[in-house]
Amino acid sequence: MADTTAIESISVDPSRRARLAEFWYYFSENRGAVIGLWVFLALVVIAILAPVLAPHLPNAQYRDAVLLPPFWEAGGRVSYLLGTDAVGRDMLSRLLYGAQYSLFIGVIVTTIALTGGIVIGVIAGYFGGWLDTLIMRVMDVILAFPSLLLALVLVAVLGPGLTNAMIAIALVLQPHFVRLTRAAVMAEKNREYVTAARVAGAGNFRLMFKTILPNCLGPLIVQATLSFSNAILDAAALGFLGMGAQPPTPEWGTMLAEAREFILRAWWVVTFPGLAILITVLAINLMGDGLRDALDPKLKRS
Repeated sequence: MADTTAIESISVDPSRRARLAEFWYYFSENRGAVIGLWVFLALVVIAILAPVLAPHLPNAQYRDAVLLPPFWEAGGRVSYLLGTDAVGRDMLSRLLYGAQYSLFIGVIVTTIALTGGIVIGVIAGYFGGWLDTLIMRVMDVILAFPSLLLALVLVAVLGPGLTNAMIAIALVLQPHFVRLTRAAVMAEKNREYVTAARVAGAGNFRLMFKTILPNCLGPLIVQATLSFSNAILDAAALGFLGMGAQPPTPEWGTMLAEAREFILRAWWVVTFPGLAILITVLAINLMGDGLRDALDPKLKRS
């Protein structure tokens, strides 16, 4: 019995390697996606090593260094490479720690939205009928509101703060996963392999989550990547409006909000957080395009 298991594992490994090689082939054809992947991996490393890389603590205030420009401008200091903000905090250190918050927000929001969307979408697509109609009408109502406006309303109800902002953004993004999962399940549930599993005695739970769902993951992975960038943008917008992360948290949107009044006389306090958001979101979107090319059979070139 052990020999049979070993032989099966050996026979499966080459096929897995072939699938990974095929995935990387189509993904790497998109040069923008590869660049986005490397930038995203660099951001992950920066977020993990922020306590090591940051020259100062993110909330440490240096009263003798208020609104210092970057080191290459007149009046700048090498000890504050990207300058300081209105209360003397090092911009570089706050940007490095801000990467932690942005990636944390993206991971938590995407995980909540993806998990809830998959469960609800599989139930709606598999059972259909009045349950499907009820779920989809609720999703349509949520989608009828502008996403940022709905997130603002939810945060106003729950109360300002990073945790409540993440919950609100996850609820706003969830209908996209529900609709995508439902459509994929409805396309798969009447196929031959599902019928064979049903005849073999598989229950509804096994059919939904063991048989059908693995064949629906491609589009969901792509949507999760795009939702990751949307989560970072929405969190930054809520932080800018004072409804997300609260000062002195070094979150990029909150940093922008604190720097609004200095935009004309201290350009660096606004420019660098804005560039950090731009680069992060652009890298994730480019990576999502590559995932779409690699996972969607219709886009694969022979």
